[in-house]
Amino acid sequence: MRSKMAVLMCAIFVFSAVALGQSQATSDVERGSGKHSKAAHNEKHERSAGGEMASGAGDIGKGVGKGAGSLAVGTGKGAVDLVTLHPIDAATDVGKGGVKAGGHIAAGTVKGTGKVVTGVGKGIKHIF
Repeated sequence: MRSKMAVLMCAIFVFSAVALGQSQATSDVERGSGKHSKAAHNEKHERSAGGEMASGAGDIGKGVGKGAGSLAVGTGKGAVDLVTLHPIDAATDVGKGGVKAGGHIAAGTVKGTGKVVTGVGKGIKHIF
């Protein structure tokens, strides 16, 4: 009986200490004191040189992916039109797909190259 009472008292002590710790943590957050105040979260961090170049490579890849998708859609529509004996519509759909693909690839390449160049500039600036 005595050991059960000791375990119960220890459990009550542990739970009260945890509850006290949680109430203090929430009151610090509400007051905005400590390391995590709102002023620290309003600062805007710039992307590193490597991050900028990686983002540019991602943009180039997205542009190529969208372009390939547009080309595939245009080719697929053209194939369906050709099978259904609509050769003029088939040529139009393939042409539209090619033009859209070129636009997506060009836009992605230009945007990505710009970010890569920005990243290289940041890297050179960091060296000097």
